[in-house]
Amino acid sequence: MTRPFKGVINLDIRDSVPDWEPYEQPTAPDGAPNVIFVVWDDTGLGALSPFGGPIEMPTLQRLADDGLRYSQFHTTAICSPTRASMLTGRNHTTVGMACIAEATTGFPGSNGHIPFETATIAEVLGERGYNTYMLGKWHCCPEDETNMASSKRNWPTGRGFERYYGFLGGETNDWYPDLVQDQQFADQPYDPPKDAEEWAEGLGDKYHLSKDLVDRAIGMIGDAKQVAPERPFFMYFCPGANHAPHHAPKEWADKYHGVFDEGYEKIREQILANQKQLGILPENTELSQINPMAGVTSVDGKEQSPFDLVRPWDSLSEGEKQLMVRMAEVYAGYSSYTDHELGRLIDYLEKTGELHNTLIVWISDNGASGEGGPNGSVNENKFFNSVMDDMDENLTFLDALGSPETYNHYSTGWAFAFNTPCKMFKRHTWEGGVADPMVVHWPAGMKARGEVRHQYAHCSDIVPTVYECLDVEPPEVVKGYTQWALEGTSFKYSFDDATAKTQKPSQFYVMLGTRAIWRDGWKAEALHAGAPSDWSHFSEDKWALYHVDEDRSECHDVADEHPALLEELKALWHFEAGQYHGLPLEDRTAIDVLTTPRPQMSAPRDQYVYFPGTLEVPEAVAVNVRGRSFKIAASLDIKNTDAGGVVFAHGHHFGGHALYLKEGRLRYVYNYLGEKEQLLACDEALPQGSCVVGVEFTKQSQTPGATTGSLAMFIGDTLVAELDDVMIQNGKFNLCGEG
Repeated sequence: MTRPFKGVINLDIRDSVPDWEPYEQPTAPDGAPNVIFVVWDDTGLGALSPFGGPIEMPTLQRLADDGLRYSQFHTTAICSPTRASMLTGRNHTTVGMACIAEATTGFPGSNGHIPFETATIAEVLGERGYNTYMLGKWHCCPEDETNMASSKRNWPTGRGFERYYGFLGGETNDWYPDLVQDQQFADQPYDPPKDAEEWAEGLGDKYHLSKDLVDRAIGMIGDAKQVAPERPFFMYFCPGANHAPHHAPKEWADKYHGVFDEGYEKIREQILANQKQLGILPENTELSQINPMAGVTSVDGKEQSPFDLVRPWDSLSEGEKQLMVRMAEVYAGYSSYTDHELGRLIDYLEKTGELHNTLIVWISDNGASGEGGPNGSVNENKFFNSVMDDMDENLTFLDALGSPETYNHYSTGWAFAFNTPCKMFKRHTWEGGVADPMVVHWPAGMKARGEVRHQYAHCSDIVPTVYECLDVEPPEVVKGYTQWALEGTSFKYSFDDATAKTQKPSQFYVMLGTRAIWRDGWKAEALHAGAPSDWSHFSEDKWALYHVDEDRSECHDVADEHPALLEELKALWHFEAGQYHGLPLEDRTAIDVLTTPRPQMSAPRDQYVYFPGTLEVPEAVAVNVRGRSFKIAASLDIKNTDAGGVVFAHGHHFGGHALYLKEGRLRYVYNYLGEKEQLLACDEALPQGSCVVGVEFTKQSQTPGATTGSLAMFIGDTLVAELDDVMIQNGKFNLCGEG
C-alpha cells in the first residue's frame, strides 16, 4: 500500500526534512526463508524411488530423508489446472483452468486466464521483499496471448515473477525447446546432439533443457545474492521432465537396462510391495485392475476411448516387449538425469548457506500420462490428432528412442505401473490421475526428518501452508484488485505431528468429463470415461463410492452399502461445482477440444504476410492450414544459381511443412505426423532476379485421421510440378509452440 509522506517540505531544501519510507523497496523480515516450488510433470505415485518406485532419484531422496513425504497428496489430474491451483491457493476452476490452457472453452471455470483477484504467491511475496524467479514450464497463459503481438499480462513477468526463462506452453522439445527469456522468444544458447548417431556418443557438453534450466536458476540466485545476500527469494522451478517428449541422454537411459524387463504388470507388484515396506500405503492395499473401465459403457453403448486401453503384457510379441521396455528405460533415464541436474541447484544452496532455511515443496502436477496410447508412441502429436501409433513403425525407432529423432511417449501399461496402485492415469479423476508424490523440506522450520505423513492434502493447500510458515496474512488487495478468499487448507499442522487429524474439510474434482468428491476419507466417483471418450449424457452416469482412507486404490465400490452417504457426496459435488465454476463438463475428442475456436487478437483473414528477420510466430496465432485448401506464395530475389535455404517453415520434424531452395531449385515438403514426407520438386533452376514462387494444396476428401488432396508448384504463373494423394493433418503440428 502507498505510504503517506511524513517529512517536511519548505521553500528551501535546507529547511526541509526528507522521508524515504514511501519510496523504499519492500523488505522481508530478518531471517525470512527462501521458498522453492519444484514441479515435476506426468509422474505417478509409484514411479520414483522415495515412494517405492524403480526410478532412482538421489536428489529427491536427499530432500525426503531430511524432510517429509506425503502419501495422500492430490492434484487436479492435468498440468495447467494443477499449476494454477498451486500458485494461487484456489481450486483450478475458480481460477479459470478447468483444463490445460490450450483446451479452454470460454466459461468462467475454463478460459485460461487466472483472475487478478486470485494473486499468485509470486505477486504476494514480491510485495513483501522477495526476489521472484520462474524457470521452465509456465502453461498458465491462454494460447492467444503467447505471441509477440499480445499482451504479456499473463506471462510469468505479468504475474509476479521478476525474471523468467523457460517455455510458455504445455510441453517442448528438450533438445530444441521453444524458449522465452522474460518477455521475448530466445534461442537456445548452444547445440544439442544433432541426430541419433551423435546422441549415442553421449551428452558431454551438448545441450539439454534440464541442464540449461539449472544453470539459469543458479545464475538468477547468484545475481541477487551478491548484491543483497540477506534478501530472500521465491523460485518456481518446472523442468520439462517427465512430460513427453521423453528426451533422455542415452547414457542415462542405459543405466536402466534390465530394470523393466519383466513388464509393467510384474513391476506393479514390486512397487506395491516397496510402498508398503516404506509405509507409503496401508498393508491391505490392493492393485487396481489394469483396465478398470472394461465393460462400462455410456447410455448409448459407447466404450472408453481405445487410447485409454492397456494391452496385457503376455499379449505382446517379443519385439513389442523389447520396445515397451526401452520406452520405460528412456523415461526413467529422463527423470534421473533431471534429478541429477536439480542436485546441482541443491548443492549450490548448501554451499552458499541457503539450504537450511529454504522451504522446498517438490510435487508432480498429475499422475503418469496415458497419452502414448496402448502401443506407446514415437510421436506424441499423433494423440493430439486422434491417430493411433502403428507398432511396426514404432519398432523401427527402437534404438533412437529419446534422441532428437523421436518425440516419444511410453504406453498406457507403463502409466498404470508408474501410478501403482491406482486406477487410470492423467486426465482422469481416479486416483491414478490425482494421487501424486509430494516432499516438503525445511530443516529450519520442522523437527521431523525422513518421515511419512498420511494427512490428505491438495495442490490448492500449498500456498496457504507457505503463508502460514512465513507468517504472511493473505492480502485483501493485490495490485489494486480485491482478493477472493483462499480455498485451500494449510497442512503445516502436520509437519511435526504425524498423528494429527486431517484438517481439510473436502475436495472437489472435475477433469475432462470425469468427476469426484472427497470428504473425511470417502470418495465418490462418477463412472464416466473421460476425454477423448465423447460420451456426454452426464446426468445418467452411475456413481461409485470408495473408503479411500483404507482402500487407496479404489478397488472396492461400497455404494450399495452406504447409499445415503453416496447421495450426500453427490449433492456436495454439485454444490461445489456450482460454487467453484466447475460446469459445464467436457469429454470430447482431443482433436475437437484442441481445434475449438478461441479468441484471437487479430481476426482470421484470407492472407497472412510474414517477413524475414522476425521472431517465430506460434502455431496458435499463425496461419491455419489444418484440413483445408491453401496457397503459399513467396517473393524472392535470386542472386546466384545455387541459392539455398528455407523460405517458409511451419511445424517441426514430427509434423509440418516447408518451402525451400536447394541448389537453386524450388522444393516443398509436407511431413504428415512425422511418418510420411511428401516432396514436391522442380528440376529447373530459378531465374536470377526477382520472382514469385509458391505451392497450392487443393483439398479433395477428409477422414478423421487426415485430409487428402493435390499439390501444385508454380514459378510465376507457370506450373512446374504436381503431386497427387497428398495427406495433411486435421490437427495441430504440436500441442504448443513450433510456429
